[in-house]
Amino acid sequence: MRIDIIIEPDQSAQDFARLGQLAESYGIAGIWVPNNNNNRDPFVNFSALALASSRIRMGPIAVSPFELHPYKMALALLTLNELSGGRAQIVVGAGGGTVQAMGKQPERPVRAVREAIEILVKAAEGGRFQYDGEMFPINWLNTRWAKAAAPTIYAGANGPQMLASAARHAPGVMVSDFTPDRVRWARDIIDPVLREAGRKPEHFPLNNFWAWHVKETREAAHREARPWLCVRGTIYPKYIRDVLDEDDAAIVTANLSSFAKAYYSKSPEIEGVPDRIVDKIIAGAVSASPLSEIDREVERFQSFAVAGLNQIALRVYDEPEQAIRMIGEHIVPAMSD
Repeated sequence: MRIDIIIEPDQSAQDFARLGQLAESYGIAGIWVPNNNNNRDPFVNFSALALASSRIRMGPIAVSPFELHPYKMALALLTLNELSGGRAQIVVGAGGGTVQAMGKQPERPVRAVREAIEILVKAAEGGRFQYDGEMFPINWLNTRWAKAAAPTIYAGANGPQMLASAARHAPGVMVSDFTPDRVRWARDIIDPVLREAGRKPEHFPLNNFWAWHVKETREAAHREARPWLCVRGTIYPKYIRDVLDEDDAAIVTANLSSFAKAYYSKSPEIEGVPDRIVDKIIAGAVSASPLSEIDREVERFQSFAVAGLNQIALRVYDEPEQAIRMIGEHIVPAMSD
């Protein structure tokens, strides 16, 4: 299984370079950054790492065509790809905080992501073309200067329609916060489409954005994980039953505002939700073990591989250097065997 990391988007270009070089030294395959609003431009911010590294891939999660037209997205991606010698990567998604901050409402998101990806793929071929899109037509684009190996392009997909479309039109897929059972569910959707399109499922990149909170102690791991549960897809109605029974799921759904309050205050306290329920969510929806029990995370990732996941992107939070070293020393070797 390929192991990537995802770092905080508030890092400077110098910090991106430092953390990326550390990750590269441990054999980590890729470094990602969430494309959040109010942070530095994710393409420009990777430029220092692109010049200072030799193997690690790099790019943003997720860029929406509703915030950045695919024409300009292609130029930004291919510029980073040139700087890095063919190591750029991107996840294209439909929405996100930037789109909301711009006051935009995504329309026909499946079609929009499909067209954006088709434009990126065509632009990466390095030539002149037109694109007769329904949403993003392009009269003229010439990327004859793009000589590097093609960047890695993923569709950000969680729902059935987006997954099916991505299997037909995208070079790869990244899902978010999927448990092994949910990965099997996704495979049941994408694999028949891949076969119908003449593509081999075993060769199709399927990555999973997964939260990493492994710390020296269980208490520290849970203290870091709890405020971030608000942004885990697992706690919301479509997915909460992946980790909880019906009764506990109802309690979580009735108290979603408490998760948001904990997130915005960066507090581990989640009002109205018993600790036993929060502990169940943490156990099933993120990696939050003490370092002494890191083997349970290796077993989890092995379960992911059996379910059909061939890549995983581990989102690190506080103390990123320590997290990268843990992943490099324990997870990369175990999943490379």
